[in-house]
Amino acid sequence: MTEPAAAPASRGGLPREFDDLRLARLTVGDVSLRVRHGGSGPPLLLLHGYPETHLAWGLVAGDLARTFTVVAPDLRGYGDSSKPAPVPGHESHGKRAMAQDCVALMADLGFDRFDVVGHDRGGRVAYRLSLDHPASIRRLTVMDVIPTGEVWARADARFALGYWHWGFLAQPRPIPERLIAPDPEYFFFDAEFGGAIRGFPPAAVADYARCARDPAAIEGMCEDYRAGATCDRVADDEDRAAGRRIGCPTQVLWAGRGPLNTWYDPLAIWREWADDVSGRALDCGHFLAEERPGEVLAAILDFHAAAGLPGQAASS
Repeated sequence: MTEPAAAPASRGGLPREFDDLRLARLTVGDVSLRVRHGGSGPPLLLLHGYPETHLAWGLVAGDLARTFTVVAPDLRGYGDSSKPAPVPGHESHGKRAMAQDCVALMADLGFDRFDVVGHDRGGRVAYRLSLDHPASIRRLTVMDVIPTGEVWARADARFALGYWHWGFLAQPRPIPERLIAPDPEYFFFDAEFGGAIRGFPPAAVADYARCARDPAAIEGMCEDYRAGATCDRVADDEDRAAGRRIGCPTQVLWAGRGPLNTWYDPLAIWREWADDVSGRALDCGHFLAEERPGEVLAAILDFHAAAGLPGQAASS
């Protein structure tokens, strides 16, 4: 398939079509979510990863809105969405709670069945959606992740050094929060990702930086990783023990220059969790949609649109 051409950029380096999507704040359950949505066609939920916001989809969402009704929220604890109070078991920032937010959000917009694409932490919410709410998910794309329970089961010295932030951010509060707070941009952009984020569209980088300076967002991101080490891992282990599987068609995309490509066999791992798995590595680092937007756009269209989505009207 010919790779779609990039849309003309607006001020800030994001396509004008992205700016045309509606920016709103919607209350679902006990949280308020910052959401960008619009377009025409069947519903497609886009879930960002750490340490970003929904602007991670800025280079592809406008083009996707020509085919889909795109919905891109900030996850709870991130961006300008609500920052729930921590609880002892970290469930307030667990993927089960985030998945429930997504189901409620899509229902509020008029969609009880939809496709979902998730990157990084958003990928973990996306597959939890597929396990907890199978009737709601038609097709699933996960980007640069394997299941959380599988990550912890395979943790070794290589993981401890390469993904050191998993253990660091999961330390009891306020240890990581106090160490990050003096210079959050250095921690999130440079210490972890070698400055790669700084090369993304300026409007997106500015949004990530502004949100990262919020102490509540720092705590929210730490709580996300604490949940990953506790309640999220337990949920995965319970599903695996019970034989629960992802029944919808599942696309797996991962970074050809990243750890997943050298540490694991992503397709083999996901085939232990899902019935219908396909996918491939892209020649890039961790941030697929920002490093290879044309390839990501083509992969999403190939998998989600080419399958023939049912004609479900969009809400205004």
